[in-house]
Amino acid sequence: MDGFIRHQGHSAHHVSEIEDLPNGRHSADVEWIDFLRRSNDVWIFVTGDHRVLKNQAERAALRKSGLHGFALAPAYQKTPFNQVASMLVWRWPEIVQVTELLSPPTMYEMPIKAGTKMRQMPL
Repeated sequence: MDGFIRHQGHSAHHVSEIEDLPNGRHSADVEWIDFLRRSNDVWIFVTGDHRVLKNQAERAALRKSGLHGFALAPAYQKTPFNQVASMLVWRWPEIVQVTELLSPPTMYEMPIKAGTKMRQMPL
């Protein structure tokens, strides 16, 4: 993903690669959300974990965060990683468009079918 979007002035990082993140990849959702909120950089996050919207503390943190988030539809859980990556690359222009048109915070579900529109999720 990073190799594809870097020429557009963007970059992609797995949570385990984010320097200075307390507890690295083992950081609680509230921790990484707050870390990204406090950063001077503009962040978009992609997650396969819909529970982030079900936990009250995490949901409140997302509302305060000023982040754009994209949750992979549940069907991605059984999808080979190369296909997940290809869908992220395929949808990247749509992801950028959403983040440019709408003020954060936002959350969208990314469907697995290429012709299906992303669905806005309530925060």
